[in-house]
Amino acid sequence: MRETDFVSGFARGLKVIEAFEETRQRLSIAEASKLTGFDRATVRRSLLTLAQLGYADYDGKFFALTPKILRLGHAYLSATPLPVLIQPHLDQLSEKAGQSASASVLENTEVVYIARASQRRVMSINLTPGSRLPAYCASMGRVLLAALPETEARAILSRTELKANTKNTKTDIEELVAEFRRVREQGYAVIDQELEIGLCSIAVPVENNGGQTVAAINIGAPAAHVPAADMPALYLPLLKETQQALRLVLR
Repeated sequence: MRETDFVSGFARGLKVIEAFEETRQRLSIAEASKLTGFDRATVRRSLLTLAQLGYADYDGKFFALTPKILRLGHAYLSATPLPVLIQPHLDQLSEKAGQSASASVLENTEVVYIARASQRRVMSINLTPGSRLPAYCASMGRVLLAALPETEARAILSRTELKANTKNTKTDIEELVAEFRRVREQGYAVIDQELEIGLCSIAVPVENNGGQTVAAINIGAPAAHVPAADMPALYLPLLKETQQALRLVLR
């Protein structure tokens, strides 16, 4: 790609859209400028363009994304069969386990949820397709990072804000790389309240019929009901069953 092929204005507009989150549903120009690192004039033009096209509302001070923005995500979900293929298997997995089950893919330093079957809400945030979590402290993230060459996993960690969400969170790069090796060897990852107190989860990779890891699936449960140490015995057979079924249909 040549430098002249890069549309910087389009890239800045996408960055402005990414500034909105569940906890930041309304942003002023100043707030969006601080979050993106762009000057106010650039952010103002991007936000006003979004408003003009119907992707955002503007009340004179704050901007908020409109439902039309879902068209951008729908384009991805419509273009890939992965979420459609995985969803019925997740539904069965969740029903058998009696717990919530999810599927995600790796995008830069985060996992992006592409499908979910929820039995009950086990986290303080509401996870749905499109939700993002930091990969280093999520069970599906650990599985997906473990599937990468170690140099690539280290590069991702170096770009990640490694913060201690709880007293259990691993933030040391060498410790995390060693954990990736264990995950690769045993074929699954268990998280014991590293993302949020009270939440444990177990994840396995989802491979296509060529053995390439294309996603991850997990089961999450309240730590008070299912200790992390008990998760492999309780849920790993179900996850492997789903893993095998998906491998037969993913090409």
